[in-house]
Amino acid sequence: MGTMKAFVMPEVGRTEIVEKPIPEPGPNDVIVKTTHALICTSDVHTVKGALPVKDGVTLGHEALGVIHAIGSAVTGFTEGQRVAVNAVTPCFECRYCQTGYTSQCGGPLGGYQYTAQRDGNMAEYFLVPHAKANVAPIPEDVSSEAAVYACDMLSTGFMGAEHCYLKLGDTAAVFAQGAVGLSATIGLSLLGASRIFAVESIPNRQELSKAYGATDIIDFTKGDAVEQIIQATDGEGVDAAVEALGFPQTWEACLRVTKAGGRVSNIGYHGENPEPLRVPLDAFGLGMADKAIHSGLCPGGNDRMQRIFALIRTGRFDPTRMTTHTFAFDDVGTGFSMMQNKEDGIIKPLITF
Repeated sequence: MGTMKAFVMPEVGRTEIVEKPIPEPGPNDVIVKTTHALICTSDVHTVKGALPVKDGVTLGHEALGVIHAIGSAVTGFTEGQRVAVNAVTPCFECRYCQTGYTSQCGGPLGGYQYTAQRDGNMAEYFLVPHAKANVAPIPEDVSSEAAVYACDMLSTGFMGAEHCYLKLGDTAAVFAQGAVGLSATIGLSLLGASRIFAVESIPNRQELSKAYGATDIIDFTKGDAVEQIIQATDGEGVDAAVEALGFPQTWEACLRVTKAGGRVSNIGYHGENPEPLRVPLDAFGLGMADKAIHSGLCPGGNDRMQRIFALIRTGRFDPTRMTTHTFAFDDVGTGFSMMQNKEDGIIKPLITF
């Protein structure tokens, strides 16, 4: 058995690159040799201790590469084939999966296995469970630098947009324009929102948000974001709002900015909030304003990935515009530190192997 380099959390608050054995595939698994990966803010949360994981676990859940080894029961793939894998790797057999809640595979958030339940894929090689359902071949005309965004950011952001349940011409607001918020903005534009309010104060994110379909930029440093949106909509508010940051303030703002009959879609991570999230009834018309809250984790699977690849390959948007920095794997610690500290206008760092 050979060894590989892996980016791990030896203990809460610390990261390093270590040597680990190259994983061996079980009958239903595939081993991928990594070529490209992205660092996620969720990894930052994990290292802070927000997600209880074992010491020494490999970080990462956004990676792609070429097939290195194939389990005995896996058919339809070949060694050397370029493939991507979603951050969520469901079994597609349990009752949760069969009723459509693949990210909740086996129980709440059970489909999120990388780092949470098994080693992540910020390593030179990684294992894909339930490979026939979760390995997605990458079309030849989609670059790896673009395809890697389908692994989490686009899939999660689009789910945030999908949970807005828009009708053509509806209005929407997205609170925060990091990579997942930007992806939600793309999704809302694709789904037919007539007006998209992007709440963001950082200039490069504002500019990218407009390129991705935002019609109005709301800078919260220049006044209360909810009041600005309410005023811009003649006192009515928006049909739907996406929480893409994970702060109590933006959560409550989403509840307040939606009109009666509106929808709030949560894709922000709230695991670091010291207090439970509030649901102020006055934001719901004493609890009777027909507002709905939808939450979720991005769905996994080959089909989900192929749908996103189809949008990329036809030029509907260019996800690589979110890549602000590129690092070789040996320098992944530098990229991770920059994500932790939000340095140099970073949005998304690409890691090459």
